[in-house]
Amino acid sequence: MAEWQPLIATGAGVVALLVLILWARMNAFIALILVAILSAIAGGMGPEEALDTVIAGMGGTLGFIAVVIGLGALFGAMLEASGGVTVLANSLLHKRGAGTGRWAMALIGLLASIPVFFDVALIILAPLVFASARRVGKPAMTFGLPLLAGLVVAHSFIPPTPGPIAVAKIIGADLAWMIVFGLVSGALAAAVAGPVFASILDRLKATPSGRDHFSGAEANDEAPVMGAGATAAVIIAPLILILAGTLARTMIPAEAAGAPGLIRNILVLAGHPFVALILACGGAYMFFRGGPVTAKARLSLALSKALEPTGAVILVTGAGGAFKQVLVETGAGGQLAEAALSFGMTPILAGYVLTLLIRIAQGSATVAMITGAGLVAPFAESAGLSGPELALVALACAAGSAALSHVNDSGFWLVGRIFGLTPNETLRTWTVTATLASVVGFAAISVMALFI
Repeated sequence: MAEWQPLIATGAGVVALLVLILWARMNAFIALILVAILSAIAGGMGPEEALDTVIAGMGGTLGFIAVVIGLGALFGAMLEASGGVTVLANSLLHKRGAGTGRWAMALIGLLASIPVFFDVALIILAPLVFASARRVGKPAMTFGLPLLAGLVVAHSFIPPTPGPIAVAKIIGADLAWMIVFGLVSGALAAAVAGPVFASILDRLKATPSGRDHFSGAEANDEAPVMGAGATAAVIIAPLILILAGTLARTMIPAEAAGAPGLIRNILVLAGHPFVALILACGGAYMFFRGGPVTAKARLSLALSKALEPTGAVILVTGAGGAFKQVLVETGAGGQLAEAALSFGMTPILAGYVLTLLIRIAQGSATVAMITGAGLVAPFAESAGLSGPELALVALACAAGSAALSHVNDSGFWLVGRIFGLTPNETLRTWTVTATLASVVGFAAISVMALFI
């Protein structure tokens, strides 16, 4: 029994975590820190060693994550204030019918949710959904589901959104590999969960009508400072820089001299997530320099509020890193890996299943993927996985966090309120879309793992 004390303590800690969050309604950050400390002590550590481990895990995680999330929030605020997201969406939807419009809306969701939080992007783009539906005489969810599919996929699968960034850090995955594999699996997931599923509902006449909250809304007459092309370029630029940095590290030796060495150093520097996001923020800011006073006022207000919603994400991420460190230091992670292997589970499957169970139980996708990543990280480390394989494990955790959004998820109620759906209609549409995105994404990840 003593041999398995760390693993037993971890299992009890996970149960305690769910009880504290679900039943006691305790804040997720406090619950994670408390459970991390108690799990460390129950796993055989002394009080001082337990606290030092939690501090080390929290600090090691936040040294990278806090900066990236902060820069990402500022970048998203700039794009929101510029009006560029709306202009890009309008240009992609211009004079398109229901069939083509569904695919365009999924693409809009993918692009919009890379720099902007899921709920913010949904609120910004919801009026376009209703306007497009009125133009072609279809229920709003004809376009709403493709938009939601794109949003949830980008939010869960594609860095530099906070969740995937946090999971990559905890598991030790390279962001460039996550971007490549996330785009491939995410595009397929968004296609099936959005346009394809919406088309099936349309043919079956099963799309709920919902309620249009925006038909009488006043148009925003403030001129945008960024066009569609500029917005798309600014969103895609940091992804390209991160990929270029990884390619430079892989293809050009670190000891290279002369022009190759200089090129390598420039690309590695520009491709670091810190620098890539700073450059993206700088690029977005340049469009405001010659803009009207009202645009600059919008930017100032947006930037002053940009970091408010990131505090909870940063703290929960750090607490997840602390919990992961406890698993490593007590040896529970290695025992968990052995137990999973005895059941025939691979790190990818374990990451998906563990995250999915946590997501169903407590609702928050971010908490689920961070906790799941902490549980599976020692398993992945002990398996000696390569960089691409670690990225696939991280994406499996991200995919597990997207499934089965239901009544304990704030996103479930946000979608229902915006589109005027009953809880039953929300379950039949949004919940199915999120679950399809999760399952299809995980299937694509599993197939890619066969060739890595």
